[in-house]
Amino acid sequence: MKMHKKVTISDPDKKSDLTLRPWQEADRPFLRTIYLHARREAWPWLDASQWQLEDFDAATLGETIWVAEQDGHRVGFASLLENDNFLHNLFIDPQYQGSGAGSALLQKAQENFTSTGALKCLVKNEPAVRFYQRHGWEIESTGDSPEGEYYLMHWKQKKADSRLP
Repeated sequence: MKMHKKVTISDPDKKSDLTLRPWQEADRPFLRTIYLHARREAWPWLDASQWQLEDFDAATLGETIWVAEQDGHRVGFASLLENDNFLHNLFIDPQYQGSGAGSALLQKAQENFTSTGALKCLVKNEPAVRFYQRHGWEIESTGDSPEGEYYLMHWKQKKADSRLP
C-alpha cells in the first residue's frame, strides 16, 4: 500500500510555496471549475457548449488524485490510474500555468509509477506536447478519440545504477 502525504515544494525564485497533497472531498467544486476552464483554454478547437462542471466527476472516477495548492488556492490537479501507470488528467488553472504546478504534479505522478508511465495527449494541444517532451516523455504512437487525434506518450523510469541490466 502506498503512503500518500502532503509535500511542500519551496522554490527560491518563486514568491510562494507550492503544496501537493492527496484529494479531499472538499476539493471537488474547485477542481470541477479548474477542469472545465482549463479544457476550454487548452482545447479551443472543440465545441465546449456541452461541457459541465460535473464532467470532472466522471473523468476522475476511481483514480488517485493529487492537488496542487499555492497561497491557499487550489491551482491544479493530476489524476492517475495507478495500477496501469497511466496519467489520465493533468490540468492547471490557466491563471497559474507556468508557475511550476504542472511540473510538480507530473513529477509526483512519475514517482507513483512502478514501471513505464503512459498518457494520451491531444496532438493539437501543442503546448502540452512540448511540456511532456521537456519532462522526458516520448511519443510512442498515435490514435483517435472523440476529441481528436492523440499521441500515446511514455515515460521510462531511470535505473538507479546504469550498470545494472
